[in-house]
Amino acid sequence: MENNMSKLLLAIGIIFIIASVLVSKGIKIPLGRLPGDIIIKKEDFSFYLPITTSIIISVLLTVIFSLIKKWR
Repeated sequence: MENNMSKLLLAIGIIFIIASVLVSKGIKIPLGRLPGDIIIKKEDFSFYLPITTSIIISVLLTVIFSLIKKWR
């Protein structure tokens, strides 16, 4: 159990390191403003529903967790 937890924490740490390097280099990830994301702006109201972004993040997390599961 401890070995599996350490591998999982290592993988999560690597993901965070990669994301922080990308952000610090100024590389913009286009998530959040994709076609299919619903944005409604009015005078006193704004509504944002990131449908496409949510689907992409869900697929990426599914792939990552499947690879981690196979790795264990």
